[in-house]
Amino acid sequence: MSLHWRIFLLNAVVLIAAAVLLLGPVTVSTPVLPGQALVIGAGLVAMLIANAVILRIALAPLGQLTRAMTTADLLRPGARPVIGGPAEVAELTETFISMLERMEAERAASSARVLSAQEAERQRIAQELHDEIGQTLTAVLLQLKHAADQAPAELRHDLRQAQETTRSSLDEIRRIARRLRPGVLEELGLHSALRSLAAEFTGSGMTVRHRFAAGLPALGEEAELVLYRVAQEGMTNIARHAGADEAVILLSPTAAGGVELTVRDNGKGIGQAPEGAGIRGMRERALLIGAALTLEPAAPRGTVLRLRVPPSPREAR
Repeated sequence: MSLHWRIFLLNAVVLIAAAVLLLGPVTVSTPVLPGQALVIGAGLVAMLIANAVILRIALAPLGQLTRAMTTADLLRPGARPVIGGPAEVAELTETFISMLERMEAERAASSARVLSAQEAERQRIAQELHDEIGQTLTAVLLQLKHAADQAPAELRHDLRQAQETTRSSLDEIRRIARRLRPGVLEELGLHSALRSLAAEFTGSGMTVRHRFAAGLPALGEEAELVLYRVAQEGMTNIARHAGADEAVILLSPTAAGGVELTVRDNGKGIGQAPEGAGIRGMRERALLIGAALTLEPAAPRGTVLRLRVPPSPREAR
């Protein structure tokens, strides 16, 4: 039955009840007596309450759909409202679900294109840093060494200092290039890349441990890159905001045959702070491989980041 006729019939029931009341033994005199006014008032209140309850029941599916529309989040896909209620509401719910699925698919596709372009740009910049600036600084370093060897004693100290400054700049450029495009991930795999990441963040008052379970299922290149980037972003957030002195990176298998990455720290926790660009970026990366990303408080303090990667199609078969 359509929503129009449902409301019409429900209101008709209330009006019929009012007509029965008027045709009943109740009479109204002029002037209205207190007892008669009380009966009429009670009947009116009862009809209003009945009408409100009936309308609430009839329009409840619309309220549920409104809440589903309000809470829909493209970065947390999968939640769907229940299809029910009158024909119009059910059709509207189905239309909303279809639109939500289309938007999620388009968001995932656009995010994949953007992140792919970002990785390509990272690779290009890292290559240019290594080939152009890195080689130039290496040449400058050799020239400074030669000049220091030939220079008078009073200038040799300054040239040695210039050498050390150039060498530090060259090391920093190499570190930036490795973060932009982790060559160890491509050459030695995810475990070595995560060990290198832990070693990179160890120091400056923080100790980073790592533990990888044995017998982890094989992952594709895209999944390994997402795992590495999420771990990298998680460690960057810890170093910048958590105030932690200890962190741990864990890799373990899941019951479904996938892999779970855990990054835990003992810092001040995430609290009620809104999610920033870094966390949103991690969620978008997780969507690329159908993974689930969660951020939770750790006991007794700190934050736990978990990325659950589903099994690849080859492993699932």
